[in-house]
Amino acid sequence: MYFQSTRSVDTKVRLLEAVQMGLAPDGGLFIPQNMPVVNWDSLSSSSFADCSASFLYQWLSGVMSKTQIDKMIGFALNFDVPMVPLTPRPSDKAVLPTPFVTSLGQAETYVLELFHGPTLSFKDFGARTLAFLLRERLRETKASVTILVATSGDTGSAVADGLSGIEGIRVVLLYPRSQVSLVQEKQLIVKREGVLALRVDGTFDDCQCLVKGAFLDETLSAMHLSTANSINIGRLIPQMLYYVWASKQLQNSVPQFVVPSGNLGNLTAGVMAYKSGLPVTQFVAAHNANDFFPKYLKNKDAVFEPSVQTISNAMDVGAPSNFERLTSLLTQSELSRMIKGISFSNHETLQSMEKVYDETGYIADPHTAVGLAASERVGSEISRKGPTVVLSTAHPAKFPDIVKEAVGVKMAVPPQLTKLSNQPVQVFDLSPSQSELSLAILSHKWNR
Repeated sequence: MYFQSTRSVDTKVRLLEAVQMGLAPDGGLFIPQNMPVVNWDSLSSSSFADCSASFLYQWLSGVMSKTQIDKMIGFALNFDVPMVPLTPRPSDKAVLPTPFVTSLGQAETYVLELFHGPTLSFKDFGARTLAFLLRERLRETKASVTILVATSGDTGSAVADGLSGIEGIRVVLLYPRSQVSLVQEKQLIVKREGVLALRVDGTFDDCQCLVKGAFLDETLSAMHLSTANSINIGRLIPQMLYYVWASKQLQNSVPQFVVPSGNLGNLTAGVMAYKSGLPVTQFVAAHNANDFFPKYLKNKDAVFEPSVQTISNAMDVGAPSNFERLTSLLTQSELSRMIKGISFSNHETLQSMEKVYDETGYIADPHTAVGLAASERVGSEISRKGPTVVLSTAHPAKFPDIVKEAVGVKMAVPPQLTKLSNQPVQVFDLSPSQSELSLAILSHKWNR
């Protein structure tokens, strides 16, 4: 199995090489040269680990051995992936409206909780798998690599947690000042071996531009740059797995997936699973005010715009990198048929959090709330059969102030966050300047 650039079929590399490179030499993103198609009926439904293994045995056939795949799953994906049905509060069943119905075959809604990993976000799936793949690659090549990560909230902490302390790997995190929650920032700046945290005076898009520009900076060439953003194909492969798992749990019911979306990596992983055989009626890309993609789906002349700050900050992306992958994987007709895009304001997001809590008792973080709002709107717009699965991308405890404002509940602090309270931190401020980024990386004392 080979991977090629979205910009040229002439680029052809193996998986581990693509993971180490991050970006293709022509600036494109890696996609499978030929998308593997799995035998869906043969996949295990006994556990997430077994389901993932049976899928990857086929998808990565000839790329990794069964032993390697089992080790990767044991190392990277050793946490729960529960699918929670949204049901009305028992005491209120007689009087409350019931948009969330739980009888199979009707328009039932499930929340697929992807936040039970060590940093409490779905980014743990990709970051920890990427750590395993990079470690295997560096053992093979005896090389070193510097990972650049632009983050709007959760990616950076997941990557730092997964890759810190691995021999031959340095990590540089870039995040926008005052545009992540206090909890998220604490996760980003905890001092870790081999990790440099940079607080950029700008937006996520500025951070992303700095990362892309670094690959063109000759002064950094000796650092052997790569990336752990969702532009890295190693991030997307494990993110296919929870779509597969959810589908297998629903047995003969074919779902629609609602995906809180920013850089479009999570949605792209779902599309890759679909191209590999995933039974799905449609995807719903649920966006906040950064709504380029919903606009594009309605009008192909839509253009990237500067990102704006919202309470669902991990989705504050004006120019989503994976748009290039999506338009390579799907034709225009497939895009129109398989993906619906919807956007919501901060006010609508808070309303969604309140409504879901009042009617079901479920506490959603602001990103999941955007997905739940999209689920309700789509359900009211069209007549559909089968369940809806809303991807829950982050633990609500990472956004305590927003949760308190929306539902009046003070969140208990999970142990993954409690352990951070007394740990030392280290962060350096940076203007959105390519030369300043180069200087910060080259002058950093990496052994301290």
